[in-house]
Amino acid sequence: MKMSDSRRVNREKETVLKMITLYCYDHHTVGDSPLCEDCQSLAEYAFQRIERCPYGIQKPTCAKCPIHCYRADEREAIRKVMRYSGPRMILRHPRLAILHLVDSLRKLPTR
Repeated sequence: MKMSDSRRVNREKETVLKMITLYCYDHHTVGDSPLCEDCQSLAEYAFQRIERCPYGIQKPTCAKCPIHCYRADEREAIRKVMRYSGPRMILRHPRLAILHLVDSLRKLPTR
């Protein structure tokens, strides 16, 4: 099964996109676009990292992953986004927030 065929991986991408969108909307002037250029770039980078995860469809949530595959600048940017958006997700996107919490409780896969 390809990573892009996994419902869980697609849900993780959706969650990351919602978090970045929430952050961008509250912190940047975006006009007609849902994301500013920097946030769009961060979302695309996050999608690449999710797709290329060496754990494949068994991937843990990024917070629990022993491999830090983000470059330093992007890692700091996504941390900032998650710190801000994480607590707000339960009100704005409760289904995704709860499913992400459930995913975070999974055991780490063995490699």
